[in-house]
Amino acid sequence: MSFSQLCNNIFNKAITDYHIKDDIETPINNPYERNEIENRLYLKCWIDTVQWHFEDIIRDPHIDPVEALSLKRRIDRSNQDRTDLVEQIDSYFRQRYSDVNVLPDARLNTESPAWAVDRLSILALKIYHMREQVERTDATEEHRKKCQAKLNILLEQQRDLSLAIDQLLDDIQAGRKYMKVYRQMKMYNDPSTNPVLYKK
Repeated sequence: MSFSQLCNNIFNKAITDYHIKDDIETPINNPYERNEIENRLYLKCWIDTVQWHFEDIIRDPHIDPVEALSLKRRIDRSNQDRTDLVEQIDSYFRQRYSDVNVLPDARLNTESPAWAVDRLSILALKIYHMREQVERTDATEEHRKKCQAKLNILLEQQRDLSLAIDQLLDDIQAGRKYMKVYRQMKMYNDPSTNPVLYKK
């Protein structure tokens, strides 16, 4: 099984598990051991899935402003957790390929493997929810057809991105490409770099 297949299988499991209750307060029940990459992938997609529903809720035009602010804070924390998970997954790749003999003409990729995996997780969510729209019995035929066309494109994107991730990992393993990981420096989360916070 390729790494992208592993990802897609785990992402689908996380999304399906979440939708058993379909409730943002549902605690995660990660079925994988903490030290396994599968655990990190499941957690990554679970965070993305909960945040997907945060984003749905906060767009309610009638949401209570106090509730909206509280939810915005949860979205901020979720974004930080998501970034942390991406960095953990990249650390896994760095360790996995640490003994590779990098070729003299090796090239650098525009993004790290884990950020591509992050996009694959979001794609799995888009596919799940677009498929829901296609299967809606209370929607018009026109709506379902439009959503089916979008779903077809999303599925093609998923195939292409999965292939690109596997090709990138093959290139890294063969020394044709190399990894550099830049930690995310989100200045607005840091009281020492956000002027609204440090000027108080």
